[in-house]
Amino acid sequence: MHPIFVSAGKMQPVPILFVTGKTLAVATKNLDERGRVFVRAAGFEAKAGRHLLVPGPDGKLASVLFGLENSDEPQKDLFRPGQLAGLLPPGTYRFANAPHDSRLAALAFALGTYQFARYRKAETRQLHLVVPDGVDGEDLSRIVEGVTLCRDLTNTPSNDMGPAELEAAARKLAKHHGAKIRVTTGKALVKSFPLVNAVGGGSTRAPRLIDMTWGKPSGAKVTLVGKGVCFDTGGLDIKPDNAMLNMKKDMGGAATALALAHMIMSRRLNVRLRVIIPAVENSISGTSFRPRDVYTSRKGVSVEIGNTDAEGRLILADALTLADEDKPELIFDFATLTGAARVALGPDVPPFFTDDDALASELTRFGAAENDPLWRMPLWRPYESMLDSKVADLNNVATGGQGGAITAALFLRRFVSAQSWIHFDIFAWTPAAKPGRPEGAECQSARALYAMLCARYT
Repeated sequence: MHPIFVSAGKMQPVPILFVTGKTLAVATKNLDERGRVFVRAAGFEAKAGRHLLVPGPDGKLASVLFGLENSDEPQKDLFRPGQLAGLLPPGTYRFANAPHDSRLAALAFALGTYQFARYRKAETRQLHLVVPDGVDGEDLSRIVEGVTLCRDLTNTPSNDMGPAELEAAARKLAKHHGAKIRVTTGKALVKSFPLVNAVGGGSTRAPRLIDMTWGKPSGAKVTLVGKGVCFDTGGLDIKPDNAMLNMKKDMGGAATALALAHMIMSRRLNVRLRVIIPAVENSISGTSFRPRDVYTSRKGVSVEIGNTDAEGRLILADALTLADEDKPELIFDFATLTGAARVALGPDVPPFFTDDDALASELTRFGAAENDPLWRMPLWRPYESMLDSKVADLNNVATGGQGGAITAALFLRRFVSAQSWIHFDIFAWTPAAKPGRPEGAECQSARALYAMLCARYT
């Protein structure tokens, strides 16, 4: 199990007592008289996120009170207990009573301890949690490991996370799980993945196509495609400085695909898994691709470049074509693709696009159950004409500037024939810390998909 999780044994963990405005009086009856007097004297109010450290007769920490929303509140945060990770002193703890969801509470507790410590010493706070009764600690651990991998990769600045380093991370994961990996670069990339090569051609850091496979050939074919733009200047259509600041996270789609792959392979689901990552840096130089250039994609569809800052959909087009050629049962792609998605749904709720109504309904159900929010948006076919080009089969950006997340998804749809394909337009970032979600890189959509795949293929 993950080091934060421990099994109940001879230790005496500190109990965490979850309380609400409606249950405080009853819950504190479990405390001794000294503890009840202390709670009253402290003026503790059982509001969501409030906590109180209750000392014992020896002065040591005896228990913790932590406030939750009332159970009938529709907007209660199932990750609220993750806030405890930043509040508690070092020690081992247990849930003395059940929060709204013990499994998600334990997961949030673990995810809330995350620190990105590659460049400075991490704060040493030894926190441990006894795995709640009825909760699978091993499964929680693989989820925490996957989310941590995604956060670490995405938080790493681009000087240490270019296409080669992203390849190295994929190779490390493949070796850990006994997966096979093949990487296409150079002349072979020019021939087989012309759009990937075009986007990455302006950088001194060579572009590549990473292709990982794992599992028995008889397993259901599940393919993950992750956008791996390790830094995006916008190309010749250069971004303003405020838009470029966080572009180290433009490979968050690739990191999400690797995180989900780790969960799947660690659980040893009965699938034949494939992970495809086009890894590039969109830079500016004499060899950069230009507005109004035209390239013929792997699929044979010619694409006019209306804007070099719409590069993610170009590299995904070639990668999705490769994925589709294998005729998998499911294709999922993850990409930090459009600002329009953020305008529509904000940073916390990634939109997804699919033609498969049953799959969309299934995924939405698991997203809600896993507190991994997602929202379906339409592949509105009448907008396809906005991608028309006068010199090529289509343009990489739409005219008019409206419906940007939809038109980006429609562009990708031209390169996939599979019905059961879902495109996720993720943000991959938490702008301000929330319970279980520290500020910085975030793994969005992977937990919902993992739960759905476990239900199908365990």
